[in-house]
Amino acid sequence: MLKLETLKPNHHVYFSLGSNMGNRFENLQSAINFLFEKVGQIVKISSVYETPAMGFEGDPFLNCAVLLHTDLKPKKILKTILAIEKTMGRVRGATKSYTSRPIDIDIIFVDELILESQELTIPHPQMEKRKFVLQPLAEINSHIIHPISKKNIIKILAESTDNSTLLKQNKWLSNPVKDFNISKYNYIAIEGNIGAGKTSLATKIANDFNAKLILERFRDNPFLPKFYEDPARYAFPLEMSFLADRYQQLVDDIAQFDLFKECVIGDYDINKSLIFAQITLPEVEFLLYKRLFSVMQKELPKPDLYVYLYQNTERLLQNIKKRGRKYEQSIEADYLQKLNAGYLEFIKNQQSENVKIIDISEIDFIKNREDYLKVLKEIAD
Repeated sequence: MLKLETLKPNHHVYFSLGSNMGNRFENLQSAINFLFEKVGQIVKISSVYETPAMGFEGDPFLNCAVLLHTDLKPKKILKTILAIEKTMGRVRGATKSYTSRPIDIDIIFVDELILESQELTIPHPQMEKRKFVLQPLAEINSHIIHPISKKNIIKILAESTDNSTLLKQNKWLSNPVKDFNISKYNYIAIEGNIGAGKTSLATKIANDFNAKLILERFRDNPFLPKFYEDPARYAFPLEMSFLADRYQQLVDDIAQFDLFKECVIGDYDINKSLIFAQITLPEVEFLLYKRLFSVMQKELPKPDLYVYLYQNTERLLQNIKKRGRKYEQSIEADYLQKLNAGYLEFIKNQQSENVKIIDISEIDFIKNREDYLKVLKEIAD
């Protein structure tokens, strides 16, 4: 079930990766790909360094550091990376002695968290003694502060007693996010029925791809609760206020070009005004509304990509109930079905290459990262 009201906060997690068996570089790349698929968004990857084996006789390692954003909790992260290591052929013995391994994934920092348990200690207790951890970390973020010692990562590196020689490699690891070319679109509109999860998806994509986010300001509309109580009386002022607000927001937000953002992601398209009005308004009022809408619409940019999230009515009703907005609890299945029909009728008259209908009835792109990546792939392809 989608949690639509808010998304979990992203945690900043720093990993250290190492490999000294097989094709070491490919092992590091595979581990990064798995972290992206199973844990979260890869933000930065350090250079790759060759370092001698530490604590045992073995072939030299290739090491790197990775900064990742995730909504998983630390113990879930640990469970996931242990599964990744196992998938990649690492066999952990009963003893704690060091051995050669195809992959080693260590959690170094999670935000400013201090955690000590039988399974996991954060920050990593050995990091200050390992130059192969400190140098790549300093490269991707020289401002990291150790939450216990309160020392900057550069100072910790300078004071480290590890005298190992690190050889920087001239080959770079790739960020898997590059396979999802979202920024090829200047403006993406995520649409869907009430409770489909369009706000959650738009917010998640904007966070992951440095996009400017435009969210509909429905909570500020004083007519919305009144409309659900008395539709006949408040339908016209509701639809007019929504139209005016959407128009003003899109003019203000899309017209202002942001040099620091890749593209624009919105959780609605202006045409939803016409779709809703056709259902809620009597014919005479709708004809007047349609004339006003056509004048205002001409001045607004059209999305390069229009994404419609299709969700079955039963799941929509469950999501609406779960997010708990009091004024929405009286929404009936028939109203949602009419809205869906209105959206599909609108989509039928659009250029097909600019529209994507994604059936999300059997997936959960908030709780399940693999489902989220499926949706991203459909948008990016």
